[in-house]
Amino acid sequence: MTLALQTHSSSDTNHAESVVTCLQKLIRFKSVTPQQAGAIDWLAPQLKELGFECEQFSFNNVTNLIAKLSFGDGPVYAFSGHIDVVPATAEHWCVDPFSGQIKDHAVYGRGAADMKGGVAAMLSATRKLIADISQKEGCFYWLITSDEEGEAEYGSLLIAERLAQQGVQLDGCIVGEPTSHLQVGDTIKNGRRGALSARLLITGKSGHVAYPENTINAAHLSADIVKRLTNIGWQHDEVGSTTSLQITGINIANVVDNMVPAQCEMTFNIRYSHGYKSADIKNEIQFALEGLAQYLTIEWERPCESFYTSHQCNHNCLLTHVEQAVFKVTGSYPLLSTSGGTSDGRFFANSHTQVIECGVRNNTIHQANEHVPVADLLMIEQIYTQLLTNLFNKNARC
Repeated sequence: MTLALQTHSSSDTNHAESVVTCLQKLIRFKSVTPQQAGAIDWLAPQLKELGFECEQFSFNNVTNLIAKLSFGDGPVYAFSGHIDVVPATAEHWCVDPFSGQIKDHAVYGRGAADMKGGVAAMLSATRKLIADISQKEGCFYWLITSDEEGEAEYGSLLIAERLAQQGVQLDGCIVGEPTSHLQVGDTIKNGRRGALSARLLITGKSGHVAYPENTINAAHLSADIVKRLTNIGWQHDEVGSTTSLQITGINIANVVDNMVPAQCEMTFNIRYSHGYKSADIKNEIQFALEGLAQYLTIEWERPCESFYTSHQCNHNCLLTHVEQAVFKVTGSYPLLSTSGGTSDGRFFANSHTQVIECGVRNNTIHQANEHVPVADLLMIEQIYTQLLTNLFNKNARC
């Protein structure tokens, strides 16, 4: 299929086709989490050809890749990405979801935006980076996993642990998640809210409904608990990063209507501001439920810590570099946001390592007919190219 691109030279056209071709190739690997389905096996040789040292390792059906390219002493930055995708069936799709077909000047397919498009664009930007290695300094890591869309137990978590074992300390990490809203570069993530789920077992005392004085109704207790949880005042919320608690399930397994239920199971999820850590959230919940402890058993599930990157007054500030790259390409500075779900950025963020997410638009992710316009793909590739220039060129870094 011929690409209809708004380009100005044959070299520009060839470049656009190479970025698109790379994305199409990645989409055709049916890498439904946690399977890499050949995607990492294909990506590693691409990086080796560029001079990267590649280490590939697997655990519990998850495949991870750590690739390193050194220009000598200098700052250490990484690109973090995932090639796994959520499932997709042909129903409701206008094309085969694993075809990478081009339709109406956009590349369609599962993972086109989340986040194989970011991987393809960064690969193209990396090729440009190493085209001229003069006046370069620092070290560049690629950190790729097939375990982001699932439980994220054996992917970037293990990559971060392995880097720590090797004594690697990142100055910054760029995550290629789709962050843009209306146009590429209008929004980047300089942090994420944390997430924590809980399963609460409420135990009362059953009995005949005609004699409630002899019972403790677990359903009634659940109503009190909902009121307490939803009335918590989150005093440590940061500006633009609010905490919300949502009840996600209430189950009372009572098969007769003349018996007071003795048990009720409740589930809830908290998306919390970077003003908190998970331990703080647990303390707030326990304080809110004070006086009911004898009736409750709580199990905490799927903790995802919050993280936040602020501006730093030094020449290695990743946030500043990303803002400048976006402005250089688009003419506008991006909005900073911590909204949305969780990301693998949390595994690399710490007091030393800045983590910034920057990618294509997220308006079709996880949906039928997920796609990325070719123009958007080229735009994020330009932003990544400018960013890498800023990060590793001695004379370009601010």
